Amino acid sequence: MMVLLRTSAAAGAISVAAAVLATAQLAWPGAARAAAPAVLQVAQAVLGDAPLKVQLTRPDWTYRVGEPAAFVIKIDRQPYPAEGIRISYRLGPDMLEGAERSALVPQEGLRLPIPVQERPGFVRCIVTASLDGKRYEGVATAAFSPLALRPVQAEPADFDAFWAAQKQDLAAVEPAYRLAPAPALSTPEVEVSYLSFQNVGPGKRATNIYGVLSVPRGPGPFAAVLHVPGAGVRGYKGTPSLAANGFITLQIGIHGIPVDLPDELYEQLNYGALDAYNRYNLDNPRSYYYRRVYLGTLRALDYLASHPKWNGRHLIVQGGSQGGQLAIMASALDPRVSLTLASYPAYSDVTGYLHERAGGWPGLFRKDAAGQRQDLPIAPKAATSAYYDTVNFARRLHAPVLYYAGYNDMVTPPTSTFAVYNVMPTARTFVVEPQQVHLTSQAHRETMERWMLEHAQGRR
Repeated sequence: MMVLLRTSAAAGAISVAAAVLATAQLAWPGAARAAAPAVLQVAQAVLGDAPLKVQLTRPDWTYRVGEPAAFVIKIDRQPYPAEGIRISYRLGPDMLEGAERSALVPQEGLRLPIPVQERPGFVRCIVTASLDGKRYEGVATAAFSPLALRPVQAEPADFDAFWAAQKQDLAAVEPAYRLAPAPALSTPEVEVSYLSFQNVGPGKRATNIYGVLSVPRGPGPFAAVLHVPGAGVRGYKGTPSLAANGFITLQIGIHGIPVDLPDELYEQLNYGALDAYNRYNLDNPRSYYYRRVYLGTLRALDYLASHPKWNGRHLIVQGGSQGGQLAIMASALDPRVSLTLASYPAYSDVTGYLHERAGGWPGLFRKDAAGQRQDLPIAPKAATSAYYDTVNFARRLHAPVLYYAGYNDMVTPPTSTFAVYNVMPTARTFVVEPQQVHLTSQAHRETMERWMLEHAQGRR
């Protein structure tokens, strides 16, 4: 059953946190596929205060396949020039918007019809204008029957056997958990420590994973939360504010580097030795960079499940972007996970570009500006990607999911994130903020924290 909630607010400030206008069992095409309960919360788009505004003929930017739709471009400027204001724009499928075109916007606005869409997907319009010497950009993205999108990524016949074997390799490595006090990060309510443990390596030698553990000082028992990181290289300080609400929290890095080093070091690694780490050894699933990342994430769950203050019932994984990718993977491979909070997950349906549609971050197999296909040779790399694609883990989820994405995201594009959501077999709630880019709104941050609290209290 799919329940569609369209949300808005009075007097212009429109968000998912606003009052529900309508609740109905409306079946977007494809919505009735799964038997598990599913809730879709679609906000009306927020246009912001910039003088250049790009919107659609529906406030939630969502249409059925075959329905007419158009972008509407308006510019707030007084006095308005009689000849109109020149804009440049690109209009086309998600991440494949095509060549730049030019038009004049009259004072009443410009309407750009979208060609009739015969297949589920997304169409985006990216507009730029120069006003008083300042460049402005506006973006809007129309969704057409997005719940009918299906992934194009292959599902290996030995997917489960492959990951069972990798978990056996992890079990053969002694964890060697080590804690070091972090008094500068601790509070009167929460004890914070640096945690490290052993993980598999690309060869026979073990590597380390590092993170920050925050534990309430009370006797417990407590629910536990694993925070998994977005892409890049950075330090971490843990989440003691959440721990103060009665959670054991563990925030990890993925690169085998201590998380309390100078920022300059992380910056140099990010743009140097670890640039494009997501492609390292992509032609071999047993040595691909993400193998040790995925297995290290599973070991972090092992640590939380072994903590003497864990309540033995509530084990939550939370992350966005690459963190959303890791949250879904960990939830699929560890039956102890009881709640998954995943936002705009990366590495989703990454072979999309081989099918002339958007694929997920990191844009594997995309054509460059000269029209040349990247990541050659394709066959071994595409084969490896199937073992790591978020889509194939989403098919195996068992715990409830709170999911979040926006139509304007051009890092983890909506074609890829909807492909993941649409194969989930478990109970799930999808919060869609159409105008949202690759960021999480404050309203949704509050929603995630509320879900965690309610879950720990047995109310969700």
